[in-house]
Amino acid sequence: MKTKTLETLFHETLKDIYYAERKILRALPKMARGAQSAELKAAFEQHEQETQVQVERLQQVFELLGKPARGKTCPAIDGILEEGEETLESFAGSPALDAGLIAAAQAVEHYEMARYGTLCGWARLLGMKDAEKLLTATLREEGATDAALTQLADGSVNRAALEAA
Repeated sequence: MKTKTLETLFHETLKDIYYAERKILRALPKMARGAQSAELKAAFEQHEQETQVQVERLQQVFELLGKPARGKTCPAIDGILEEGEETLESFAGSPALDAGLIAAAQAVEHYEMARYGTLCGWARLLGMKDAEKLLTATLREEGATDAALTQLADGSVNRAALEAA
């Protein structure tokens, strides 16, 4: 039996987040269409563009490894996105919809930050400086998106949901 190494784990986790990012890329336009707030709609549209760049960065990491850019099914992101779809459907037309969409988007962001943080640490240990640089850029963007969503929620969306109730 072949020994599984940290490099193998790195590659498997890279395939996981690649799958996740591509699924997220398909979910973001639905979230943007469902958003009631113009600010939230714009945030989802901006993150869609950012996510496309992140997918391209992941493809670059695969190239650095000399491996094809392939995803592997990630049940975690599938479940998180399914919850977001349920929120979109069950809160359609509700004043709480945008608050629910932000919560769903932040669940996605937190999953991504966990994956990218781990991959950055492993890339550093494995001496993959170029991969680490690419992954760190994405980790920073995911953190900034999460912070922007929190600011939007705390600034207007959550209060609007409460006051409309």
